[in-house]
Amino acid sequence: MDTFLQKTGRITTENLMSLEAYSKYRKLHKADIIAHRKLRSVNLGEHMNLQFESETTIRYQIQEMLRIEKIFEEDDIQSEIDTYAPLVPSGSNWKATMLLEYPEVNERKRELARLIGVEDRLFIEVQGHGHVYAIADEDLERENAEKTSSVHFVRFELTPAMVAEVKAGASVKLGCDHTNYPAHVSIAPETLASLAGDLK
Repeated sequence: MDTFLQKTGRITTENLMSLEAYSKYRKLHKADIIAHRKLRSVNLGEHMNLQFESETTIRYQIQEMLRIEKIFEEDDIQSEIDTYAPLVPSGSNWKATMLLEYPEVNERKRELARLIGVEDRLFIEVQGHGHVYAIADEDLERENAEKTSSVHFVRFELTPAMVAEVKAGASVKLGCDHTNYPAHVSIAPETLASLAGDLK
C-alpha cells in the first residue's frame, strides 16, 4: 500500500516527507490523493459540501503548505502540524470541512446572511439512533450578526453504540434542519466504508 495513505496515528515532523521527497511523490500520486478526497466528499443539497478529513487528507494539506511556503525549519513545520492536526478524526468522531458554495457573488452574500447558524444545524443519523448535531468551529468564531462564513469546521461525536453499528454496516444519513436549508442525504456505501475506517 502507498505509504502516504497508511495511517501512523500521529503526524509528526519525523514522518512527514522532505520538500524534495514530497515534490517527487506529488508528481506520481496527486491523482490518488484527489481520488481519496473525492471519496470522502458528500454533497448536501445544491450548495453545501462536506469534505470529511482523515489523516491522509490532513497530511496532504500540511505537505502542500510546506511546499507552497517552502518551509523546512523544524519549528515552522511543527507550527503547521499544530494548526492542522486537530482536524484528524480521533477514533470516536468524524471531522469535516463544510463549504457553502455559491459561485455568484450577490447570491453568496444574500444566502450567507440567510444561513446564520447553519453549521450548528448539521447532523448525522446512524440507522436506529437519533441525530448527532455538529460541534462547529472550535478553533475560532466564523460568523457574525450579518452573515455566516462560507467555510466551517465541524465535528460529529459518536457514541460507542453508534461506532459499533457503523462498523457492522449500518446506514448513515447526513442532514441539515436549518429553516433556510432543509436537506438530507444517505452517505454512499463506498464513502461510508472509508469513514468507518476512522472509527475505533
